[in-house]
Amino acid sequence: MAGLLLLSGSLAYASAPAPLTDWEYRWGDAPLEDDAPWTPIDFPSNPPERNGQKSVWFKTVLPEGEWRDPVLHITSINLVGQIYLDGTLIYQHGDMEAPRFIGWPWHLVPLPENSAGKTLALRIHSDYTSIGLWGDVEITDRIDALKGMLHASVQDLAVSAFSLLLATLAAIFAMIGPERRGFFAIALFAFSSGLMLLAETPVRQLLADAPLTWDILRAASYFTLPIAIGLLLSHWLDGVPKRWMRRLWQLHLAYLVASIGLVALGVVNLALTFPIFDVLLLLTLPLMLLLALLRVRRLNLEQRLFVTSFLLFAPLLLLDMLVAHELIPRRDVPLSYGALGFSLAIVGISLWHYRHTQRQLAAANQTLEAQVTARTAELDTLVEQLKGLSLQDALTGLNNRRHFDTLLHQEMALAQRKGSLLSLLMIDIDHFKKVNDNFGHDAGDAVLIEVAALLKKHFRGTDVVCRLGGEEFVALLPGTGTAEAQTRAEKLLKAQRDQALSHLHQPLGRITLSCGIATYPAHTMDPKRLLRLADTALYKAKNNGRDRCEVWEGAVSSSEQ
Repeated sequence: MAGLLLLSGSLAYASAPAPLTDWEYRWGDAPLEDDAPWTPIDFPSNPPERNGQKSVWFKTVLPEGEWRDPVLHITSINLVGQIYLDGTLIYQHGDMEAPRFIGWPWHLVPLPENSAGKTLALRIHSDYTSIGLWGDVEITDRIDALKGMLHASVQDLAVSAFSLLLATLAAIFAMIGPERRGFFAIALFAFSSGLMLLAETPVRQLLADAPLTWDILRAASYFTLPIAIGLLLSHWLDGVPKRWMRRLWQLHLAYLVASIGLVALGVVNLALTFPIFDVLLLLTLPLMLLLALLRVRRLNLEQRLFVTSFLLFAPLLLLDMLVAHELIPRRDVPLSYGALGFSLAIVGISLWHYRHTQRQLAAANQTLEAQVTARTAELDTLVEQLKGLSLQDALTGLNNRRHFDTLLHQEMALAQRKGSLLSLLMIDIDHFKKVNDNFGHDAGDAVLIEVAALLKKHFRGTDVVCRLGGEEFVALLPGTGTAEAQTRAEKLLKAQRDQALSHLHQPLGRITLSCGIATYPAHTMDPKRLLRLADTALYKAKNNGRDRCEVWEGAVSSSEQ
């Protein structure tokens, strides 16, 4: 998604995200136009006096704003919903007639132009403990929303990758070392916490748009955490506490198998497995803490350090659960850091405990930093790939065709709303094939890089330059008419004509450009046709001898007026 960050420079004058306020609600599933009274509410979630109600309406009025590609961004809907704008259905999550849980994805709902001042209404159905919306509810630009999701995911992606690395190393030690049960429990905890963090990151929906699958993975990994904790504690304890600890993690194992199995068979709604599990966790986690504390005086130093680490992590797990069920106000719970710290603590304690008997662990510990660095580098590469999403040309550093196609429609829509001009320049390197044939493809790449650098220098501000492919480039000039665009194109051609290019100290001869120009709305009001008209003008420049600029000769058709 690096292209999103590049594009943000040209979106600097768009409105900031606007959270929706002044909400009202009404219980029941009566039609929106019903005369039943509405009640104010601070946020569209869990109105008072639910009394078993499974349906609710929320409404508000959309604020003013200047967005290029406005969307309604909602973090989550509990559980099924419809969105209406002035009484017209514009979005649906799930089937309201036969409601069933289909996951907790984020939502980017496109908003039509001139939405400000219109009534936005949400019809929600839920048999879950929560009903309504959760997280952010705001109007923003689509690109800003995606950027925010990426930024919000980087931390958890890094922690998830590191946890999965720890799980892999612990699994290897469990297979080759003498203390297999202890390292198996470490591997299980690190793997389940890493997978849970990955399944909770907003970027998961960009990796695979399968919200129910992600939520099943999240549930399975979340339900596995107390099993891994119980295995770890029972490994360090003995006597009666060890036996009770075994019963507790076995109870959680039974719940994991039963709940996920029934969900897979379609017997149970996945959303309903979370509150049951959380009640179970509220009972068993304090018991685990109590069993550990009862034996703390008889534990050695390593065991006491482990219990202390568990005492620090367990409250974070409980706090995150309370926030998820809105039992306490929403806040950022550093569960990812807690899971990472707990994983690191138990790995460190285990390595310390077995340092005299496991030479393999000592050797692995020496290379752990290098392995973590390598995995971190791989994660950085993945993040850069997520940032890019193929929006940048690798050779020249310019934006590519995919970026241009999106931007052209946005700029045309903006020019139409503001009644401004928009010129498009198609630029081609003359006789580029001869450069490749005479001097080789490395020289051709060097020419492309030099021409791209000249284009970057020549077009600045709100102008956008992209490489369409091969030796073809395009420049988009907002607020620029035909005459000014032609003047700037002539200056560009002269600058290229006067520039002497060489490769490996070998002159490449005279490199020139040809250019074709088309302007909105003088020539067309259709984005695709604007590109074709500029391309037609470019071919005219080629046919008239190259190293020149031609403007498409014609006017907007009557069908476009």
